[in-house]
Amino acid sequence: MLSATCYRLLATDYPLIKIILRSERLESICNRCQWPMNELAGRHIEAVGCGTSPVYKGIRNGSPVEKMPYIQLDITKKDQVNEAMEKVHPDAVIHCAAWTAVDAAEEPENIAKVRAVNVDGTRFIAEVCKKLGAKMLYISTDYVFNGKGTTPWDPDCKEYDPLNVYGQSKLDGEFTVSSLLDKYFIVRIAWVFGLNGNNFVKTMLKVGKTHKELRVVNDQIGAPTYTFDLACLLVDMIQTDNYGYYHATNEGGYISWNEFAKEIFRQASYSTKVIPVTTEEYGMSKARRPFNSRLETKKLQDSGFNRLPSWKSAISRYIHELHRNT
Repeated sequence: MLSATCYRLLATDYPLIKIILRSERLESICNRCQWPMNELAGRHIEAVGCGTSPVYKGIRNGSPVEKMPYIQLDITKKDQVNEAMEKVHPDAVIHCAAWTAVDAAEEPENIAKVRAVNVDGTRFIAEVCKKLGAKMLYISTDYVFNGKGTTPWDPDCKEYDPLNVYGQSKLDGEFTVSSLLDKYFIVRIAWVFGLNGNNFVKTMLKVGKTHKELRVVNDQIGAPTYTFDLACLLVDMIQTDNYGYYHATNEGGYISWNEFAKEIFRQASYSTKVIPVTTEEYGMSKARRPFNSRLETKKLQDSGFNRLPSWKSAISRYIHELHRNT
């Protein structure tokens, strides 16, 4: 845990978070990455938001993040990253920023944009981390693997084989971090859902209101990640020196998207029927998806971190938060 009397952390969800810890006082700079920011605030953290927009555009629900000061920053601009990080002089960086529109990433006109965020932006941050001697925590994805087989992917597995542009860009971001730095955490997550932005749970709750039945694939297997639970882990992790690769998804067993949908409807008291179909029957999307998204999370416990709560519990708490925020 922290032993220094002064600790500075920078984190991104498009651009940046700064955190300064003096004894029990933590101050931070962050953008619209609401889930880590509220967790930090819950641990008596003051934060300044930052993102590419002139003003904060995250969710408005009275949570601490929207009340924090905000600055504009774009991680794809090397000079901006250098200036901001030199000014902050962080001891650590949590880098959550990413292009995550998987299908859109396949469009030829978007590939350079994808790599500008996921590769170049990551490199700009890592280079300054190296210069400053700062830790870096990089959020990545199961898409760095090819999804073959049924064995859960170990966090230290090097059998990389991305199926799409997004996966390749995140893998190249991983390579950038691991090649430049010694003090780094690479945390892979999957099937993410949270209050900000669109996600599978929100989509199911929306379409389930207007459809008596839905076709959902049953041959892609993995586990969800609730951003609220992930935030707790990230804040714990960055305060240690247990560097390396980790996988973080909610516990409770591996499931298909079909089973995920059924549980969402059950907890929401919907009568919507979920029909199982294969990926081939459903129709291929522009980007290929992995069939095996199982991520092995045991290393978290082995390294002294708490694993995330069950995915069923996560759905329950998330639906409650959605109702509370409407």
